[in-house]
Amino acid sequence: MATVVACPSSPARLLIDLPGRRYDHLFFSAMALLMLGTVFVGFAHSYYLAGVFGAPLPSLIIHLHGAAFSCWILLLVTQTSLVAAGRVTIHRRLGIAGFILACFMVMLGVLAATDSLGRGTGPSGLDAKFFYVIPMTDMLIFATLVFFAFRARSNPAAHKRLILVATTALLIAAIARWPYTMVHRKPMMAALASYVFLLILIAYDLWSMRKVHRATIWAGAFLIFVQQIRIPIGRTGAWHAFASWALSLSK
Repeated sequence: MATVVACPSSPARLLIDLPGRRYDHLFFSAMALLMLGTVFVGFAHSYYLAGVFGAPLPSLIIHLHGAAFSCWILLLVTQTSLVAAGRVTIHRRLGIAGFILACFMVMLGVLAATDSLGRGTGPSGLDAKFFYVIPMTDMLIFATLVFFAFRARSNPAAHKRLILVATTALLIAAIARWPYTMVHRKPMMAALASYVFLLILIAYDLWSMRKVHRATIWAGAFLIFVQQIRIPIGRTGAWHAFASWALSLSK
């Protein structure tokens, strides 16, 4: 009887060699923890350890905004840990609460951005009305990707990648508060630094599947496109008129 020897380069052998989803639990849990560390370092001085540094928050809405966004990061760590532990049923139930939290986050994010606009706060050298485009478009990115992640909840591979990229859109505020000259109070540089999370996800996709997952491609492309196109939009008279209108509604 002839013996069939599988060719190392055959599709069957490649499927066996690919790590696939075997390390997904470890990878996405590690990414969640990395994001948690990113946020804590960025907001330790002005929020989490504000009592230590004597930095009171400017308004109640900023406190609510910070609390809600902190809950999202903690929820991300919890959800990835539940999946890693095989508690998928609890993960799905908690996911409904997570979607509701995300809706509140978008509303609070818009209110907090408008509150900051009214106080004229923002990075030095940037007009407050121009800076307003940054948090507003971050909310657009986050809301869009969370919506599609919720729709794709029956497709775990796409769902978790969409959630990861959506959360990446929230990291600019934290990175821009890191005590490093390159990114401190520089939202454009902070945005570029946040792309490291996208690169890590792409690298993991290539390693685990030998291709980039389509959710990673379109979600990452959407995030980068909106974050780059908002710069010229924020400098237009139309955007300044919109910011003035939003400010008038908040008074």
